[in-house]
Amino acid sequence: MSRPDFLWGVATAAFQIEGATQADGRLPSIWDTYAATPGNVLNGDTGDRACEHYHRWADDVDLIGSLGVDAYRLSIAWPRVIGLDGELNSRGVDFYKRVLDRLADKGIQRYATLYHWDLPQHLEDRGGWLNRDTAYRFADYADKISRALEGRVTAWATLNEPWCSAYLGYTHGRHAPGRRGPRYAAQALHHLLLGHGLAQPALQANDAKAQRGIVVNIGRGAPEDPNSAADREAARLFEVQLNDWVLDALLKGEYPEDVFRLRPGTEPLVLEGDMDVISRPLDFLGINYYYRSTLRSDDGHGYVEVQPPGRERTQMGWEVCPEAFTELLVGFRERYANLPPILITENGMASADLVVDGQVADTQRCAYLQRHFAAVHAAIEAGVDVRGYFVWSLLDNFEWAYGYERRFGLVHVDYDTQVRTLKHSAKGFQAFLAERARGPR
Repeated sequence: MSRPDFLWGVATAAFQIEGATQADGRLPSIWDTYAATPGNVLNGDTGDRACEHYHRWADDVDLIGSLGVDAYRLSIAWPRVIGLDGELNSRGVDFYKRVLDRLADKGIQRYATLYHWDLPQHLEDRGGWLNRDTAYRFADYADKISRALEGRVTAWATLNEPWCSAYLGYTHGRHAPGRRGPRYAAQALHHLLLGHGLAQPALQANDAKAQRGIVVNIGRGAPEDPNSAADREAARLFEVQLNDWVLDALLKGEYPEDVFRLRPGTEPLVLEGDMDVISRPLDFLGINYYYRSTLRSDDGHGYVEVQPPGRERTQMGWEVCPEAFTELLVGFRERYANLPPILITENGMASADLVVDGQVADTQRCAYLQRHFAAVHAAIEAGVDVRGYFVWSLLDNFEWAYGYERRFGLVHVDYDTQVRTLKHSAKGFQAFLAERARGPR
């Protein structure tokens, strides 16, 4: 992490910060529909206003520049840039051109994610990610927007956390579109990954100088009783369904059999050649890590998550465990001979932050980040090729089903006034980057 070419950045997602959900031809997304349905989102919050980034983008880019980061990870809102006719919406495209150009003017590299969960609602009305055609519509969108933004993007990521899109959105119903079918997750995930693979040739052809990758969420499983073989197996199966399900498909061209042993009868329809498309080579793999889970054996389902007392947790109830981050990264290096260079595309934590006398003393976040920086450094020392680290998130924002209650930002947002206040974590990160820029003395 002391390499001069190691990237430090911050990250956001379009739906969580932009607001302006009906401006300049933007179409409804599944998250607009989901949030508008009573009972889906805490306090009935919606993304209609969010952080008003669509109108405050110039100031927000200046804020990013003031932190001293090398790179910014953002997402493109599919329903903002593609119309009902499948053609580009020039007003939406122009918004991203302005943002990307201002970032470039400040010397900030641009990492753009094509899909951060905001599927156009009209595609969901036709089956969404359960419909194989959505994978082709995604590839077409990737083709059109990469042509329009050629030369403005440092690197393209196709999807953000496809496991969450599929599992939370199509089986558990806790995310948009809120479907609850035990067989849906595997088919939705297959089509998401297929869309990722189908998009690769267009991205390469249209923007050859930009890198291409995908962003996945990972988690560590720990047995409740380390002396119990059943609990150890439960922890292994947890990681199979969370990590291996996606990574084996991308890097080995196959799905792990244990996933469907856990859920018999849920195998997706896979056509000949699909896995070759899904496992096309990547320039980088984006990794999102937040916490460790503790598992107990459950003969009926393989495992059940438990929360042992006395462990540090975040506002989300997630266990803070930086050493698990190191273990996962080292484990991936050992498991996958073709593991691409890694970018940590998200890492951070939520806390109930308050502005007091103009200050936000987010002490736990400061410690959390320092310890996770160290965990990644330990993985690098062990031989893992990690090339960058993006803190989640730049701003407090719409935290999906938790609305505006959970705050992940380095920068506090007053949602009534839209005033931005740098938290102590932001100031600490800023000072760290300034010291790095000065170099060795």
